[in-house]
Amino acid sequence: MKSCWIIYNGSLTSDKFRDQAELMKEAAERAGVQAFIKKNYEVLMNLHEELASPPHFVVFLDKDILLATYLKNAGIAVFNDPVVIETCDNKAKQYIQLATHNIPMPETIIAPKVYPNFTIEGSGYYEKVLETLGLPLIIKEGHGSFGMKVYLIETEKDFFEKVDALRGVDYVFQQFIATSRGRDIRVNIVGGEVVAAMHRSSQTDFRANITNGGVATVIELTKEQQTIAIRAAEAVGAEFAGVDLLFGENEQPLVCEVNAAAHIRNIYTVTGINVADRMIAYILRKLS
Repeated sequence: MKSCWIIYNGSLTSDKFRDQAELMKEAAERAGVQAFIKKNYEVLMNLHEELASPPHFVVFLDKDILLATYLKNAGIAVFNDPVVIETCDNKAKQYIQLATHNIPMPETIIAPKVYPNFTIEGSGYYEKVLETLGLPLIIKEGHGSFGMKVYLIETEKDFFEKVDALRGVDYVFQQFIATSRGRDIRVNIVGGEVVAAMHRSSQTDFRANITNGGVATVIELTKEQQTIAIRAAEAVGAEFAGVDLLFGENEQPLVCEVNAAAHIRNIYTVTGINVADRMIAYILRKLS
């Protein structure tokens, strides 16, 4: 019998993180896999000892890239690969990868590294960004989930205050897609195939995330939406992904971002499709 570990971050106390792990555990057990849920700190990364009783594979539901790398280097199959997790965890890095593969997305400028005790204000750089993207625009920190650390900037005053506050942080400037205000599509990809999709909308926020009060309904994707979502997952190397699509001019799909550890409870509730079952089936096919 194959065995697996399902790893999530033990410092995150919200029930939804444990729930995500439970969904995966149940799916693994339905497929005849012996599954163990582990908090990330329950795996001791002692570099001078071999890992005791390693599993056949790990479903990694966290962003502890060092742990994922440690497990991969121990010869364990890790899904997603730690390189993918790291790419998706930093939006700036992710957008560079998406652009390299010509994935349609909002016009994006990667902010330069500015050390916390220094500034480039007065250099003309920020004025060039404003001239290129105009207002309103979006500023996104490199690291953030559930729509957090994403800012709609509507005035120059807010712009300069935000860039000053983000010294020392990876972030991007991005075109604001007004045609997609408060609405997007979440597409779950498994092994290069669309498994489930839902339309998300909010009447109170420019972001459509359910965590921020958005509501979700089933959506039938167009062929173009399916193709772009699959291409986006492939561009970052993700075998499992939650791809968020925006609605551009004339409803043309644009990639908002790719999530390497997308939560699957909401899409299960909305569509009745348990993405975890498809993920486990894919892993077992790949390892057979």
